[in-house]
Amino acid sequence: MKSQCLPFAQIPHTTRLFIDLLAYSPSVRPFYPHAPYFTEWMKTEASAVRYDPVRCERVSAILERQNKSWDASPQTFANINRLRGGATAIVTGQQVGLFGGPMFAIYKALTAVKLAEQAAAAGIDAVPVFWLATYDHDLAEVNHVSIPGPDGVLRTLITSSHGIAGAPVSNVSLGEEILPVVEEAAGLLGDSEVTQFLRESYRPAETLGSAFARFYARLFSQWGVILLDASDAELHRVAAPMYRAAVERASEIDDALLARGRALEAAGYHQQVKVTASSVLVFTLQNEARTPIQRRANDSTSEFVIASETAAEKLSLAELLDRIDNAPENFSPNVLLRPVVQDYLLPTLAYTGGAAEAAYFAQVGVVCETMQRRQTPIVPRFSATLVEPKVQRWLRQYDIGVVDAFQGLDALRKMLAARTLPADLQAAFERANKSVVESFSGLQEALGKLDPTLVEASQTGVSKIQYQLDRLRERATAAELRRSEVVSRHADGLSSSLYPENALQERGVAGAYFVARHGTELLKDIYDAVRVDCLDHQVLELGE
Repeated sequence: MKSQCLPFAQIPHTTRLFIDLLAYSPSVRPFYPHAPYFTEWMKTEASAVRYDPVRCERVSAILERQNKSWDASPQTFANINRLRGGATAIVTGQQVGLFGGPMFAIYKALTAVKLAEQAAAAGIDAVPVFWLATYDHDLAEVNHVSIPGPDGVLRTLITSSHGIAGAPVSNVSLGEEILPVVEEAAGLLGDSEVTQFLRESYRPAETLGSAFARFYARLFSQWGVILLDASDAELHRVAAPMYRAAVERASEIDDALLARGRALEAAGYHQQVKVTASSVLVFTLQNEARTPIQRRANDSTSEFVIASETAAEKLSLAELLDRIDNAPENFSPNVLLRPVVQDYLLPTLAYTGGAAEAAYFAQVGVVCETMQRRQTPIVPRFSATLVEPKVQRWLRQYDIGVVDAFQGLDALRKMLAARTLPADLQAAFERANKSVVESFSGLQEALGKLDPTLVEASQTGVSKIQYQLDRLRERATAAELRRSEVVSRHADGLSSSLYPENALQERGVAGAYFVARHGTELLKDIYDAVRVDCLDHQVLELGE
C-alpha cells in the first residue's frame, strides 16, 4: 500500500482551529493544554490518571456483560481484565450508524488500537475502548449508509425503524424490514466475510446499537477493542454524580463556557457548540423522548424547565436532583459533558477523534476545570482517502491528483475535458498564447522608449487578449465535455469515489464497503499505515 501525505490545509472546509491545533500554534494553546502529539506527554498524563477501584470494578463488570452479549473475542475479555487490573484507556467513539457507519468510524477504532499499543511499548498499560453513542436521538444521522454500486455511483441504503420520535437510538429496534436492506447491501458488497458479519449482526430484535456492536466486535476481534454501550442503565447509575454536579454547578459552567466562547471568537476561532445563559449540559427522557433541560435564573434560586412539544414542566433544583438520584437512567450528557462522564467511567489516558470533536474539546476544558476534574487530552484520529486501482488508472490517465477532486464535480469535469482536448488544438492554444506574450513584449519595449505611460496600456491589452483566449479554451472544453460521455462518466466516478457530495470519502462511503471489497486484511494494512507522529491526511493507494 502506497501512502502520500496531504496537509489538512489543502482540504476544503478544514477549520482554522483544527489546522492551528495540528501545528500547536501559540494562539491555540490557551484552549488545549497538550500538543496533539501523544508520545510527548503520554507518560506524564499516565501518572495523573486517577480511577476509584470500586468504580473500576463496577464498570469492568458492565463491560464484561455487554461484550459477552455481542459475542466478543477472547482478546476483548483479556483487555477488560487488564482494565480491571489497572490499565488506562484510549477512548474513541461514534454514533451507531447503519452497517458500521462511514469509513472514519473504522479509522477511529484503529487509531485507538495504535495509541494503546504505542503506550504499551513505552511501559504504560493501555487498552482501546470504543464508546457507542447509543443515547443519541438523531435517528436521521444513523439510519442510512452509502455504498458504491457496480457503476461507482453511491447507493444510499435506509432502514425504517420502530420507536418513538426523539427517543435514544438504543430504544430503536430493528424488525423484519432490516432483512431486505441487509440483502441489498450484500448484493452491492458481494459474497465476503464482512457480508456474513452484517447478516449475523443486523437482524430482527436487535437495535441499531447492538447490531453495530456485534459488527464491530467481529471486525476488531483480533485487537480486542472493548465496546461500551453508553445507554446502559447501570452505567447511568455509576455516572449519576456527574449528572448531579452538572446541574448543581450549571450557573458556573454556563459562565465559564460563555467566557470561553468569547475567548475563542476573539482569537479568530469558531464555537463548535453554541451555549446560552440557560444551558444545562444534561438531557432527560420526557415521554420516552430525549429532551433538553433549561435553566431559568432568578435573584437567588434557579428553576429548571423540561419542555417537550406538548408541555413544559418546571422543577426546583432539589426536585431535579431527586429525579437524578431515583432514576439516573433517564438522564444523559450533552456533547460538552460527555467527555467528563466518559472520563469518570473510564481511566482515560487520551481521547482520539476528528476535527469536530477536537473543536468542542476547546470548550470542554472549562467544564472540566469547573467540575474540578482533569482534562483529558485529545489526539486527532487517523484520516485517509483510499484510492482503488480503477481510480488510480483514471488519475494517471488524466494526469491529476486526489486533491484535484476536492474542487468539486463541475470543476473536475472541466479539468478532465481540458486534458482530453485534441493535441493539435491544445498546441494551437499554447502557440497563440505564446505569440501574444512575445509580440507584446517587443511592442512594450518600443512603447517604453516612446512614452513610458503607454506600457501599462499595452499590459492591459495583453490581459484582455489572454482573457479572450481563456474564454475560447473554456468553450472548447465545454464542447469536448458535451461530446465525450466517457470523460463525464470518469469525472462522476472520480468525484463519487474521492469526494462524494463535496465531503471527504471517509465521511461519505461505508467502511463495510472497503473491507468487504478488499478483505479484512485491509484493516491490518490501514493499521500499519497509522502513525501517531503524522497528523496529515493520508492518500492510500490500494492494490488489486
